[in-house]
Amino acid sequence: MARRLRRAERSRRKLLIHTLLTEAEKTPGHAGPLPPLDSAWELLARAEARAPRAVNRMLTNPYTGSWAGYTTRLMRKGIDGVGPLWMHLGHAHAIAAAAAIRAELDFETTVPAWHGNAVLPSLGMARFPGTGTFSSVTVRGVNGRYFVSNAETTVRLPTAPESDAPGWWGIRRVRSQVGSQRFSLWLDDLDPYRGLYEPVPPERLPGGDLADWQRLIDEACRLIAAHLPGLARIMPVGLASLVPKPHVLFRNPSASTGEAFGSAVVGLPADGMSLAETLIHEFQHIVLGGLLHLVELYEPDPGERIYVAWRDDPRPVSGALQGVYAYFGVTAFWRALHQAGQSPQRSGFEFAYWREQTWRTLRVLRTDATLTDAGRRFLDAIAGRLGPWREEPVPSEASRLATAARQDHLAGWRVRHLRPDPVVVAELAGGWLSGRPRPPATLDATGLPPTPVPDGGWSHARMDLIRLAVGGTPASPDGRPPVVPGATAADLAYTGGDFLEAIAGYRRELAADPDRPTSLVGLGLALCARGPHPAARALLHCPELVRAVHRRLRVVPQPPTVEQLASWIGQLVPD
Repeated sequence: MARRLRRAERSRRKLLIHTLLTEAEKTPGHAGPLPPLDSAWELLARAEARAPRAVNRMLTNPYTGSWAGYTTRLMRKGIDGVGPLWMHLGHAHAIAAAAAIRAELDFETTVPAWHGNAVLPSLGMARFPGTGTFSSVTVRGVNGRYFVSNAETTVRLPTAPESDAPGWWGIRRVRSQVGSQRFSLWLDDLDPYRGLYEPVPPERLPGGDLADWQRLIDEACRLIAAHLPGLARIMPVGLASLVPKPHVLFRNPSASTGEAFGSAVVGLPADGMSLAETLIHEFQHIVLGGLLHLVELYEPDPGERIYVAWRDDPRPVSGALQGVYAYFGVTAFWRALHQAGQSPQRSGFEFAYWREQTWRTLRVLRTDATLTDAGRRFLDAIAGRLGPWREEPVPSEASRLATAARQDHLAGWRVRHLRPDPVVVAELAGGWLSGRPRPPATLDATGLPPTPVPDGGWSHARMDLIRLAVGGTPASPDGRPPVVPGATAADLAYTGGDFLEAIAGYRRELAADPDRPTSLVGLGLALCARGPHPAARALLHCPELVRAVHRRLRVVPQPPTVEQLASWIGQLVPD
């Protein structure tokens, strides 16, 4: 399937580029100081006649898609964007020049240069320091030798363009082989259209980081090939290029866009397992992005209304569906490692966590009215695989930690993104003030649609501490565990198993700030860990209601504590 999607994407881009260049020629001044755009199309045609694979390589370059999409939007809106429109349109000449070089043609053309940097996509970048912000340079090829020059300087491309040379930075490639399976990933830190939204300047990867990427890619590829061999065979087709970013402690930041089929932006991970998880996650996004260019799985609905475990804000159907498919792949990875006994604490926790979180969103999506018939079949197929995994045993401690982590995130989302019905809030506040022993309401209709605007901040410290405990974050070079940003004494006590101390700590935090979402949920978790408790039920299942009522009661003499009120409201929540 990945090969078919790539072929479809190549055809789509060819049509998009032809349409873009044809429309652009109708715009006065579209070329700026560059040649007419039809010369770029002619050079591409020459390259295709000589070496079709050279043009295919350019069409399947992920950032050709990003460039075409971005520039088309500028044309439709009649705006310049980052830099004048002729710079973006003129990138077609750079694509054609790169194709001509790959086809070993003799040619000459002019391409745009940003701050003196002239990128030849998929090859590298010629550097002309001290040049103006928006300028142009000449690219020419003679008898298999290729040069980029301005009025003062000429840069000769090396025989292997991915290598560096005076005035030239090549786009580096990392190769890895596991048995007969070969992996090859470009680390593109140069292409201006490698970003997610708009052009970005080059960010050259330091040599030391390049060595780290090679080591981690080797580790990740070994894991994927050993534990998911079927995926390992098709992944190189759909994931060809990474945009490397710096390491972020306790995070595996990554992102991709449907326009850049074959590429993902990835932060330097902590270890090979983290990178393998990220590569699988982004590969799933890439495949689904390509599929969505061919098949409509849902009707347009931008409403941000669905809870997902992988984001802190409500998501539209499109985002939720993307996440389900990505984390279905992530779940499969951790399941395979768990079955093989690889890092049992970590893989058991991650498998238990992601199978339930993915299933929760999948269950909601399968009943959504915006799904098309194809969308329902797509999700039904995932459910047919994921459903039985929920019955597979995991160690009790991994299950306990995963359950607590799921409760933590969902309750934190609820308290920040759900607004209780004011009528219910007023009724509960009045019931408390009248001294009623039981709340005069039910929870059947206490919620309104979620809002994307959060009410209060959120800390991931407890999840970070759990992952640290199960081996998800390596120790620092001196052997000591890293400091977890945002972790409080109560968080440390809770994740360390000292629940009485955690309860006392969260009570102190709420005494100082009864609105703090992390403390509200933390108290619920710590109380729950000690056994059934009405306050725990309320703080984990309807914390937004507890906080809203408590806000009303703070203005009266001797208001209740958050815990007292939660215990009262908790009578409405079943065990």
